[in-house]
Formats: sequence, C-alpha cells, structure tokens
Amino acid sequence: MNIPQSSNPRFVIIGGGFGGIALAKKLRDKEAQVVLLDKHNYHNFQPLLYQVSTGGLEPDSIAYPIRKVLQGYPNFYFRLANVVEIDTVKKKVFTNIGDINYDYLIVATGSQTNYFGNKGIEAMGMAMKTIPQSLNLRSLILENFEQALLTDDLHARDALMNFVIVGGGPTGVELAGALAEIKKGILPKDYPDLDTRRAQINLIQAGDRLLPAMSEVASRKAERFLEGLGVNVWKNIRVSDYDGLHVTTDTDVSFDTATLVWAAGVSAVSIKGLDAKEFLCRGNRLKVNQFHQVEGFKNIFAIGDVAQMESEDFPNGHPMMAQPAIQQGRSLGENLVRLIDGKPMKPFVYRDKGSMATVGRNKAVVDLPKIKFQGVFAWFVWMFVHLYFLIGFRNRVVVFINWVYNYVRFDREARLIIRPFKKQNQVERNKLMQD
Repeated sequence: MNIPQSSNPRFVIIGGGFGGIALAKKLRDKEAQVVLLDKHNYHNFQPLLYQVSTGGLEPDSIAYPIRKVLQGYPNFYFRLANVVEIDTVKKKVFTNIGDINYDYLIVATGSQTNYFGNKGIEAMGMAMKTIPQSLNLRSLILENFEQALLTDDLHARDALMNFVIVGGGPTGVELAGALAEIKKGILPKDYPDLDTRRAQINLIQAGDRLLPAMSEVASRKAERFLEGLGVNVWKNIRVSDYDGLHVTTDTDVSFDTATLVWAAGVSAVSIKGLDAKEFLCRGNRLKVNQFHQVEGFKNIFAIGDVAQMESEDFPNGHPMMAQPAIQQGRSLGENLVRLIDGKPMKPFVYRDKGSMATVGRNKAVVDLPKIKFQGVFAWFVWMFVHLYFLIGFRNRVVVFINWVYNYVRFDREARLIIRPFKKQNQVERNKLMQD
C-alpha cells in the first residue's frame, strides 16, 4: 500500500463511518501511525439517505470526502480498499490493493441490509443503506411513474404507483412520510395526466407498533401522523416473499407493487478471519468487552454497528445507530492513547441522549432521557440535531438551504433520473407487467 514504516505503533481502522471517523479524530497528533481503509472515499450520513431517495437532497450534500476529514493530520494515511480477510496470527489485513501489517486493528465496518435469508426479496426488493442504493431507488420511483403514463392497464398502472415499505423503524417511518408528502404536493403537478390519487403508500410492521425502540407515546403519535398523511399502516404482518410484482405475507393480505423497499433489519458486516462462531453474536456482531476488545484478542477492537458490548442495561448490545458509534469511537480513541502511554484503559459507558424520527412537514417525535415531545417543536429539534452532526460546513449550509426552500415551496427539485436504474430484475418485472 506504499505506507512508510514507523517507529510508532500502527493502528489500522477498517471503516470510515461514524465510529471510524470519531476514532480517527481522537488519534490526531498522537504518537501513532494511523491507516484508515474504506471501500468508499467518502463518509456517508446515513440518517438522511431517505431524502436522497425521495428527491429532497442530492447525494453530495450528505457525503464528505474522508481525505478532507484527515487533512493536516500527521502520520495519517487513507487507502481506498475493500478488505478481504484478516490474519489474526500474522497481524495482517488483506485487501484488493495489497496487504498491510498492524499493531492494533480496529473494525468499524458498520452494517448492511439483512434479508433474513429471503432470496426473493433480496433479488427483487430495494434497499437503502448506501448512496448508490438511494439513487437507484430514486430513479426507480420516477421511472415507474413515467411507465405508468404509458400503460392503459389500470391494474398495472396502480402497481407502478403503489409502494410497499417493510419495516416500521425510523427508516421506514421517515420514508413513508416523505413519499406521502410527494404524493400530496408534487405528483399532481408533475403528472397532471395521471390520477395520482390512486397511488398508495403501505408501511408494514411485523410487530404491534411502529418505532419499537422509542416510547409508546412516540409510536402512537407517529402512526397518527402517518395515517393523517394517507399512509396505510399494517401491523402484526410479516412479508414472506416478493416476485417483483406481488407481495405475499403470513396472512391473507397481499399487495401488488412495482416498488418494495426493505427496511426491516440490518446485520453487521463481517470479515473473513473474524467470522468464526466464537467471535460472533446475533446479527453477525463481534463480541467485545467493556474496552471494545474483540473476545480473545488484546490488539483487535470493534466499534459501532459491528460491535456487541453486552451489559446489564444493554443485554443485546447498544443500538445500531450513529450516536453509540460516535461515543464508542471517542472512547476507544482515548483508550488507545492511554494504551500508548502505558496507562490502564477505562470501561465504556454509553450515555443515551435520546432518539427521534421525523414523519413529515412539521411532524416529528423526540424521546429524550427526561422528556418526550412531538409535533412542530420536535421537527425543529430533529432538523437542528441532524444539521449539527453533518460533517462539513458546506454540507450543513446546503442541506439547510434545501430544507428551507422545500418548506417554503413545498417542493423537492432533486427528483432527477441521473442514471436510469436498469438491472435484470427490473427488466423481468416490466415483462410481467406487459404480460
């Protein structure tokens, strides 16, 4: 990888997400050589991906170059690489661009969409965990409406204008709310020759309430907000299969749709060499102790979605969200400095700062440790928090201006088909509709 040798210990970080970036910042100006590996050259602000999918934001406003984050950091190196395997005996990381030795290894690979073994949904459904996936979804949504203009078959037209979102967590709730607002405020103007009133947004939740990680008050309020926007909320229903047009469930309820978005679960991104059963917990997460050390190792650490640190308060590990990853990255950074200085490490203590979700214009729910509130004020709090955690002054300004413009004009001008979404699955689906 053309990285010079150093008399300082080498820390290799795999992953430039919230945890990896927080850790890298903590190691600035320390007696260490730090190498950050990621398959993308940018940090992706995942909480706003749904706005890219629905035309509210362009992808460059929620992404930030990793090299720019590390500018001016001495002894820091970034390499655009896809990690293939880890040799824990030789202390070496193998990638598609070469291999590199480490003294200390930090795994911060994050999570990926979990289809729970359902190959049909994986092949024909849409995920929304990355910027390319969000752009694919945006193109598919717009292309379906363009195709709906061309068919005289009412059933096929309805299927093209119907949406099924599986998963009632924050991602599903926020996407459903955004699509409902598009249906109400944008589609009638963009497609005056279509009866867009027939478009349906269906949100399916396997459990008995939405936003199960939040309070029951937030769940009930979010459901009322969505129903007020015209979203069909289905609870206690599990989707069992999807063939590109028909959605089947474990009940007698079924749906015809050209767009199924899977937001029902995630699993950690594991790496060969650390994927044995003795290292892994539920969801492929790595077992770590209170110092973030992977079970069985002193020099391998894991943070963020990929790490499962069990405690009395969190028997299943910390939530797979941005805030735990950031806090873990900062904590590990401080501990690694203590390790360099020969001092004992301090156990990690997670400080729950609350959770929130937006449902649409002037509609959000916020659960803080000591107070819970919903509505307009919650919506402003949600916007402020997301702006604060965006990386880069330009991104904050661009997102803020877009939000103000969209609020005043009730518009989403990023509804562009920059790259048509064409894959074999879509071709087969279109043939089904024509038949």
